[in-house]
Formats: sequence, structure tokens, C-alpha cells
Amino acid sequence: MATTTKQDFYELLGVSRKANAKEIRSAFRKLARKYHPDLNPGDKTSEEKFKQLQEAYDVLSDSKKRQMYDQHGFYSDNYQPGAPPPGSDPDDARVNFDFGGFDFNSGGGSGAAGGTGGASFRDLFSQFFRGGRGAEMEVEQEPGGDLEYQIEIDFWDAVRGAVKKIQITRMETCETCHGTGAVGSPQTCTACGGTGTTQQAAGKMRFNVPCTRCGGTGKLRTMCKTCGGEGRVRRTETIDVRIPAGVASGSRVRVPGKGNAGTMGAPPGDLYLHVEVRPHPFFERRGNDIYVKVPVTVSEASLGAKIEVPTIDGRSLVRIPPGTNSGTTLRLREKGIPSARDGARGDQYVEIQVIVPKPTDERVRNLMKELEKIEPENPRADLFSKASV
Repeated sequence: MATTTKQDFYELLGVSRKANAKEIRSAFRKLARKYHPDLNPGDKTSEEKFKQLQEAYDVLSDSKKRQMYDQHGFYSDNYQPGAPPPGSDPDDARVNFDFGGFDFNSGGGSGAAGGTGGASFRDLFSQFFRGGRGAEMEVEQEPGGDLEYQIEIDFWDAVRGAVKKIQITRMETCETCHGTGAVGSPQTCTACGGTGTTQQAAGKMRFNVPCTRCGGTGKLRTMCKTCGGEGRVRRTETIDVRIPAGVASGSRVRVPGKGNAGTMGAPPGDLYLHVEVRPHPFFERRGNDIYVKVPVTVSEASLGAKIEVPTIDGRSLVRIPPGTNSGTTLRLREKGIPSARDGARGDQYVEIQVIVPKPTDERVRNLMKELEKIEPENPRADLFSKASV
């Protein structure tokens, strides 16, 4: 097989020269469905386009063929490095075959080595002329791709867990063809009469090569009109998703089997939800810990007290030590958020804010003045020494 074409194979399939095998296969399938002769009966242009696509895919899907094509701009089964490219001159385009050691009888009779190993003439040329791969024949399983969606939830849904309804659009198995991409029973290929091969001429020689229409199978399948041969259709559905307790902003929740359906019975992909948690006006979350600010009176901070503070579990009693300054942080063990991974709980940190009474009452002002006389301590005594260089 020798391929020489003015149109670049990569441009023909609409992929970059760095495209991987999966991208090349996907591009070919999409174009093959568009130009397949069964969907364009009597359209010679589409038929020719389909053959070109097959040739391009046959080369680019084979790593060795692709390497030669990338290096020389063409592919030939029989090209020898250093030889002129096929098609550069009529004489150069002739392929020289070495028939030594081969039996030209179709029955594969005895050869020079004692009649045990001679390959037949037909077998020899079947090695050189490998047929293209048709879109209909290359039916293979391909796992479904994953889907990603973003979901915003309330603070309490993240803390306690919840079941949320979300709407997603995904590829599902076609109910008409059950994912096969074809309907009805296979029919005999009219191009090759069911033999799977057609004749091609090279000078005075004729060779049997795989039929390009049926891919050498001798059978044609009727493409499913519902899914266009894809075996899958796009549908929108509403599903229930369980949000685990303790999920945090930026984390992902996996929903198994809710991605795109696979082809030919291959397993579906998964659905991944990127979670954003709305902040709470009082509770501040840092990891699995909770931070709150709680106001106390001057007397409570000075003399000490027991006060109730809010937690995600309800009210909790906190002891304020005597002489507590504003900004002091107290810890409540295991009063934070449970971990979404193992359920271990974080802590809650309570920042004390001492609220000074407003001197609107004469008695309050007098008490403050009396306190200043009794406790004349200057809290800024070493302030400037700390700030000096």
C-alpha cells in the first residue's frame, strides 16, 4: 500500500499533528458518519471523501505508518529509506516484489524448501494490500467520559450533609439500537457481493483487497437514524445527589456511573460535582475548625464567668477565666465540623471580645474613676520600648 495525497491527512481529519490516538479516532468516526455511503446514497463526492478519510485514518491510527508519514509526507508498505517517494516519477512509483520462496499456485503447493512452507500468491499480496478501516466496521467498546458540574450549597447542608436535586445533560445509550449504532440484521454488501474483497489493478496485475464499503466483512449494517450511528443520544435529566457531611468549598463529590454512557456496552463515566459552600454570617470555617467571636462584659472578663455560646450542635457552656483580655481565644474540643473523609471532628475556637460600657450614666463614670484610682496600672507602659529600633 502506498499513500500519496496533496491534502494533508491531519487537515483531512481536522486534527493537529500532535493529536493522540483517541483524538484521531474520535475525529474519524465523526466525519465517517457524515460521509458514509449508506447515509449519502448515490453521492459520489461523499463516497470519495469517505475513502480519503479511511486512508488517512488507516495511516494515522498505526504508529509505524504515522511515523513514516510524519517523516516523509507519505506512507508506503514497500518504501525503502533513501528511495525516491512514490509518485515522484512513473518509474519510481513501480513497486518491486521479490517472489522468491513463494508458491504462485493458489493452493499453496510445495516450494523449494521441500513443500512445507511456501506462501500462496494471494497470501503474499494480502500482506501488501491491507484494506482501510470503515466506520461501520470499527465498532469497538469505548468507556464513557466523565462529566463535571458546579454546585452551590448552604453552610448547614455542608455541615450535616444533604440530598440535592440537580439537572445534568449527558450522553445516554440509544434506546432504538441499544448502543450498537445500527438497526436490523446485517445485509450482504452489494459492492463486493458478500465476499469482503474487491479487485484493484496495478499495471497488468490485479489484486483482491478488502472492500472499502464493508471493511472486508461482506456485510452492511443499517445505521441507526436516532443516534446517527453513535449508539448514544444526548439527554437532560434530574438526579438526586447525596452531599456527604463535612464537604468543604473547592472539594469534589463523585457520583459513580452518572457520566456519559460508553459505547457497545462499555461502562459509563462518572459525574464530578465541584462544591462551593455559601458562608455563614456567624460561624467562620477554616478547614474543619469553626471560629466565632463572642462578646463579654467588663465584669465577666475581670471576675470570670460561665457563659453559653452557639455551636453547630446547639448551646455549649464556656468558662471565662478571671482577668481575660479582649482577643483571648478559647478552644472547645470536637465542636467543629466532621471530616468528609473519616468523620473526625474539628474544634471550635471562641475569640473573646470585651465590651466596654458607654459612660452615659453618672454612676458608671464614677465607678470607672474609682477603679482607675484603685488600679492605676498603665497598659501602654512598655509600648514605645517595643516599638523602638
